[in-house]
Amino acid sequence: MKYKPSYCLTLCLTRILTLSFVMGECYILSSWNKCSHLKKVDKINITSYRLFTHLYQHIAALAFAVKETNDNQQLLPNVTLGFHIYNNRFTEIGTYLAAMELLSRRRRLAANYKCETENLPAAVISGPITDYCLHLATILCIYKIPQLIFGTSPVVNNDAQDIFLHRMFPNIDCQYDGILQLLLHFNWKWIGVVCLKDDTGEGFVQNVLPTFALKGICFHFIARLPKYAFTDGFDEFVEESYKIITVAMGSTANVIVVYGESPTIMVIRMMVYAAEIRDTPLEISTKVWVMTAQMEFAMISFVRDWDIDFLHGSVSFEIHSKALSGFKSFLQTRDPLSAKKDKFLWTFWEEVFNCDLPNPSLDKKGNMFCTGKEKLEHLPTSVFEMTMTSHSYSIYNAVYAVAHSLQAIHSFKLKHRAPPNGAGEQLWNIHPWQLNQFLRRIAFNNSAGEEVSFDQNGELLGGFDIINWVIFPNQSFVKIKVGRMEHQAPVDKRFIIQDDAIVWPSIFNQALPFSRCNNKCRFGFSKRKKEGEQFCCYDCIPCPEGKISNCTDADECFECPGYQYPNNDKDGCLPKEIIFLTFEEPLGIILAVFALKFSLITVFILGIFMKYRATSIVKANNRNLTYILLTSLLLSFLCALLFIGQPGKVTCLLQQTAFSVIFSVALSSILAKTITVILAFIATKPGSRIRRWMGKKLAYSIVLSCSLFQAAVSIAWLVTSPPFPDLDMYSVTQAIVLKCNEGSGGMRYALLGFMGFLALVSLTLAFLARKLPDSFNEAKFIAFSMLVFCSVWLCFIPTYLSTKGKNMVAVEIFSILASSFGLLSCIFSPKCYIILLKPELNSKKQLRKKRN
Repeated sequence: MKYKPSYCLTLCLTRILTLSFVMGECYILSSWNKCSHLKKVDKINITSYRLFTHLYQHIAALAFAVKETNDNQQLLPNVTLGFHIYNNRFTEIGTYLAAMELLSRRRRLAANYKCETENLPAAVISGPITDYCLHLATILCIYKIPQLIFGTSPVVNNDAQDIFLHRMFPNIDCQYDGILQLLLHFNWKWIGVVCLKDDTGEGFVQNVLPTFALKGICFHFIARLPKYAFTDGFDEFVEESYKIITVAMGSTANVIVVYGESPTIMVIRMMVYAAEIRDTPLEISTKVWVMTAQMEFAMISFVRDWDIDFLHGSVSFEIHSKALSGFKSFLQTRDPLSAKKDKFLWTFWEEVFNCDLPNPSLDKKGNMFCTGKEKLEHLPTSVFEMTMTSHSYSIYNAVYAVAHSLQAIHSFKLKHRAPPNGAGEQLWNIHPWQLNQFLRRIAFNNSAGEEVSFDQNGELLGGFDIINWVIFPNQSFVKIKVGRMEHQAPVDKRFIIQDDAIVWPSIFNQALPFSRCNNKCRFGFSKRKKEGEQFCCYDCIPCPEGKISNCTDADECFECPGYQYPNNDKDGCLPKEIIFLTFEEPLGIILAVFALKFSLITVFILGIFMKYRATSIVKANNRNLTYILLTSLLLSFLCALLFIGQPGKVTCLLQQTAFSVIFSVALSSILAKTITVILAFIATKPGSRIRRWMGKKLAYSIVLSCSLFQAAVSIAWLVTSPPFPDLDMYSVTQAIVLKCNEGSGGMRYALLGFMGFLALVSLTLAFLARKLPDSFNEAKFIAFSMLVFCSVWLCFIPTYLSTKGKNMVAVEIFSILASSFGLLSCIFSPKCYIILLKPELNSKKQLRKKRN
């Protein structure tokens, strides 16, 4: 007879409490399974627990995978794969008991004692509760039995244990990053957090939430779910649940992240029930629940009629999965009447259809009998899902991972060891630790075409699907894939989501839910933190003058580029206009007209003095100095025209230098006139030695020396740091001023300082000489003219510094015109009056008369 060994997988389904389980009967599912014995566990009160109907799909997925591997003769030829199922009864003790029974002989709990070598467990599939998987690992690693976990991977600090753990769950950090990307994508910065009250929940709060905070996520509340309580302490459970749900529903956060495990949705449903029995109506459907991949929809009989509307529009993460052809048909062929040994199916069938299957050994009265023709697909999905869930998909892949590893071991032995005749049994004499080595390196494609493999840490290589829950009035639901988080994908393609495909809770009317501490700051405003509040809570303050913000929730306002200026709403920048004082604008026209008018007046006065050059008034106080003064005043009026129009290289070079040199000539001429008056008076005294200083040479030397000094400074300025055309972008808010950059401010101030010195000396000397006896004392008019000149330029300094843009040029032009015209009018108007209107006074006789 041909040798046909069988290997048994052990499935440790945590928190499956069917009637069969609690009675201590763990039946093998079908006739194709050759591990046809059963395990006994202690009996407990069967009224204390109920069946989680969704977990039958896990059992069915296991059976479906085993059936496929046994039917596939190319995968494991002449080998039958079977399995045992153990129950941990909600407790750590039950978990350890299941592990010890696995390691004991049949029908008797005797640890580390086996009398049979057949049907040795090749591996253990456990999950989905993290703590119980860790308890199993403590025992199984001693015997080097590999454990495939289809829930969240426990954190194992012992490398000796970790090496035997194979996680049918992708890297958990990928899921955390996916949740963070989801929150940031929808701009949900103000959230609530509900997590388990255990080590895994605290680890999530301590290690994961701080990374969320670094990305700008704030937490209005962090609540811990109470321990699952279905029997003892139910009142305390209800009380604690009521407090949590009240906080959650009273929160201003519209998004709640739930970190839980398989039964967590069941607990949330009980929390809602806790509020209902308190007659506290809560709008629980106003929140968007974001759930982790460890969670799955759980249902027990006494909550069957409870609403699940709060899940409508929720978003959850699930291990990436694909539909398996044949699984739905496999479920549809389940017939409890033809599979009487399948006590799981019997108990499940009676639970979901609320009927009793005919059993002659039991006297059942008062209940409706099942016909066996009921259809699973007619059940609401809240009772049972016909579509394979992600956890069931992981169980299916775990079975195939073991099967492919067994095949790899068999192929390895055939290749490296030629078996003698009759040694086929030795080829299949495989120890669990040998299987463990191949599991880490296994890679295969399942029947859905998905590649299954593990990384160096024993974690499944894969990603997560993003699921949107849509709830229907009949308490059915459909889970729609709307995105994906792929850890191995490029950075820009790791997180993918279809916004338009998501159905939001009804209260949001299909608009994107808003979940922030306060409304966004509009354009033109910036954020300011509220004292005593979290950083997500802030006030919105308008941008200060000259700054803008062109985005919502701006951290601070900023200035526009130099060529732009803020608009009135301070939410954008407008292009600045380039401005300068032109001949076309009114101000430029007025100044130009006055400059030309004053120039003509000066020419007129110069003409009068030249016409009447032989008269006494013209000859008095040095006629040539008068001509020099009038000419410089004429040039000063014309110099003002250099400041009007678009600044160019030539005009910038000439503006300040020509102005300073011309004014120096005028002031030095006035100074020479004043000194001439004083010396003329002193020279008339007997014995005065000043007479030899009298004459034209003194006057010319004063004018020439002062003018040459100013010209030398101007040339030095032009050589070292000449003025040049420049753009002033900041002095005027809405315009760019085209102006002449001085190049060296020190040089300009040196020129102005020297002119000021000449003006003060002239004013002082003229003031002292104003009462000297003379037929026509010009010192009086020079004193008054210099007083006007100094007053104009003293007023110029604060006015110029407080003016911006092209108005600065206008102020300087006005000062040039005003001071020049002050000199012209104060000095020459009295003389012109005598020459033109009082000619009788313009004679030597009259001058001698006045002098005497």
